[in-house]
Order: sequence, then structure tokens, then C-alpha cells
Amino acid sequence: MPVATSHHLRPSPPAADRRSGCAARSSLRPWAQPLRRRAVAAAASAGGEASAAVSAVSAGATAGAKRDPVRRHTISVFVGDESGMINRIAGVFARRGYNIESLAVGLNKDKALFTIVVSGTDRVLKQVIEQLNKLVNVLNVEDLSKEPQVERELMLIKLNAKPDQRAAVMLVANVFRAKVVDISENSLTLEVTGDPGKIVAAQRSLSKFGIEEICRTGKIALIREKIGTAARFWGFSTASYPDLIEASPRNPLLTSPKKTVNGSFDQPSSAGGDVYPVEPYESMSMNQVLDAHWGVLDDEDSSGLCSHTLSILVNDCPGVLNIITGVFARRGYSIQSLAVGRAEKEGISRITTVVPGTDESIEKLVQQLYKLIDVLKVEDLTHLPFAERELMLIKVSGNTAARREILDIGQIFRAECLDLSDHTVTLMLTGDLDKMVALQRLLEPYGICEVARTGRVALTRESGVDSKYLRGYSLPV
Repeated sequence: MPVATSHHLRPSPPAADRRSGCAARSSLRPWAQPLRRRAVAAAASAGGEASAAVSAVSAGATAGAKRDPVRRHTISVFVGDESGMINRIAGVFARRGYNIESLAVGLNKDKALFTIVVSGTDRVLKQVIEQLNKLVNVLNVEDLSKEPQVERELMLIKLNAKPDQRAAVMLVANVFRAKVVDISENSLTLEVTGDPGKIVAAQRSLSKFGIEEICRTGKIALIREKIGTAARFWGFSTASYPDLIEASPRNPLLTSPKKTVNGSFDQPSSAGGDVYPVEPYESMSMNQVLDAHWGVLDDEDSSGLCSHTLSILVNDCPGVLNIITGVFARRGYSIQSLAVGRAEKEGISRITTVVPGTDESIEKLVQQLYKLIDVLKVEDLTHLPFAERELMLIKVSGNTAARREILDIGQIFRAECLDLSDHTVTLMLTGDLDKMVALQRLLEPYGICEVARTGRVALTRESGVDSKYLRGYSLPV
């Protein structure tokens, strides 16, 4: 049944009648002609002003967009209190709708270093940094994106590689300098280390073989050390190596006032404790940098308490990290390690965390995590054979004589030299926790300027081989 429209209800007169009616009315009212012309002119001028205003607004918006573009920022947050600090820092970003792209935390008993990657404008990120500085026990917040930096990330990737495909997989792995972590009949696990661009390129190149699982750490970064007295750790290095002062340039244009670690022009005593010299002196604090071995329980005690490694798959949406860390904080769990990165599927992130507890308490914690909407899967890897890796960037002070010794020690641990200045050496190391501890202990006598660490990342070994138990057996003679 057809529906009546306005044209059906009120038919329009013929075009000739309309023209004749308009002509008759205009002939009857000749005084309306000048008014009509003035109205048309006024409307035209008003329309021109409106279009000019719209164009001006659009031009201003375009200029504003060009002045303050959205870009990726790397924020370093050094805090003095680990208890509940992860939830508080994640809450600052969640309340403002920021989605944390990656998070790497090096935790200690009384301090922690966060490396957070978010996208936003410079103006809004400045406000976020101001809010982070208002938190209790936050010692230093710095946007590393404004300075030349050394950035690295770690990825464990498990491939569905059959025996006839392994030659092609290893060819691609050699291009990206990947290392084999585990191998079984139908799978191959690789370790890839590099900047975020290299990680993405390696993932795309290996995707044709079939990716089963991916576990990524967040990006960690250290500012590249400058050469000369204007460097951040020049005063720290010269306190341990006085010969650096004699070798420094005497040009007054190259010298600058001594800065602290936080970038201020105060005395070095305000460094906040994240650096310490080889020999103590009055103007520098002796608080050590992050201890890589803090809080991890390798063996169970009489009560069954040990460190549990949890792998959590979540939806990649703003505020999900704040919700998950809130579950740990409300139940009094102390997070010993935390790594957040993208998973094998788009829109899904993997959180790898280490928490102490008994098997019964961790089982209840897993049940509580499953009640969250954005949590897709929770797996306790503690009692399974799994491959674990961590990433550490360590900056060590040293003169020309000590530089050779530092590089030799790093070569023993297969560490890679990433940056070199006249008074510092920056090394990168990947491996398990004991390897991190051993290198840091050996480099302490030379003077450690700063350390950036990721949390632990782990994937189950399809081969079923648990290397942790193999270390207790002696090799045959």
C-alpha cells in the first residue's frame, strides 16, 4: 500500500502559474524591488563572513594540530616505595583515558624504575608528568623522548615450525640475530632483542611460519651519555676516576655547571639515590641502584611460599592494567616483576608477573582474575617447564684503562656494548635472573651510573625440558 507524502497531499501548481503569480505580485508592489535587492546583498555578505569565519576556525585548528601533534612518548619514573606504587601510577593514566602501550618495571625492596610508553600530545603529557610528580615517594619523572636515547625491547616468539621448515626459519632468525631458546618436534622458540622497529619487523617476517605465542617486554631506555663536562654523570665518574679531569678539554666554551642526575644545577647530594660512586665522598649519597635479585624465592620454604610466574592475556584497552594491579594490591600481594607487551593477536596484550605465595593462595588469586571482564586467560607457569628471559641496560663509569676491563667482563656474559663516551660504557644483557645478578655484582666496583630492567617474560617449553633442574647435576668427567 503506497504511503501518502506531502506531494500527494498538497499538489504544487504548474510552473507557468507560479511564474505568472510572482510577476503579478511584483507588478502590484514595485516598492519591494529595492528592499529585496538590499536583502540579497546583506545575505551574501553575511554568508561570506560566515564562510570566512569557518575557514579561519578550520585553519586555526589545522595550525593547532600541526603545532601539537600526537606522538609516542617514553616516560621514566623513579619511585622510592614499591608497595602499591604500580597501581597508583597506572591509575594516573587510566583516569585520563591513556592506553599504556608497554610497561617495564625494575622492582626493588624500597625503590622501582618504571619505563612507560604512551601516545599523546606534548601539552597533555606535560600535565600527566605534573600529576605523577604529585604522588608520594616519586623521586624523578622524565620524558626520555626529548633526548637521544638507547632503547631496547625483548620478545620470546613460539613458532609452529615443522622439521622441513626449520632451515627457512633459521635463515630469517640469523638476519635478526635471534637466538634459539627451545626446540621440539613441531615448535621452535626464539629470543629477539632490539629496538621496537626491529621487533615488529621480526614478528612480521616470522608470521608466515605460523605464530603460536608471543611474549614481549616493555621498552626500556637510557639517555645516551654526552662527552665532556656537560654530561649527566661526569661528576659521578670523576669522583671515582680523577684522571678524567686532567683529560677533559680546557676550552671554557665546552664546560658547564655541574648537574645532578635529575637535571638541576644543585649539588650532587640531591641525586635521589639512583647512583653511587666507587669510593664514598661527602656530596654523594651511597644508596644503591636497583638490586636485580630482590625478593625472588627460588626454593620453597617450610610453609610452601615461593615465587609464582603468571601469564595473563587481556584485552588491550585503557585502564585494564590499573584494574589488574588493583586486584593484587587489595589482597596484599607484593609484585616482584611485571612486564606488559602486545600478544600474538591484534588487540590483545600479555602481562607476565611474578608474585610470592603458596599454591592455594595463588589459585584463589587466579580465580579472582578470571572474574574480570577484560581477562581472557590466566596461566601459572611455576610448576611447568618454561623459558624465562629478562633484559637489562646498565651504564658503568670508567676511564680509558677501565673500559677494556668492563668490555671483557661483558663479553664473558655475551653482553653487547650499545653506547660509549669518554667516561661511561652502556651494556645490554639478556638472560635469566642469576645472569643479571652476576654481571651487576662484577661491575659494581667500577661504579654503576644507572640501570634499567624489564620484568620477566616466560613461555612454556614444548620440549618438556626444565633447565632449572638440570643445573643441579654435575657433568660427566
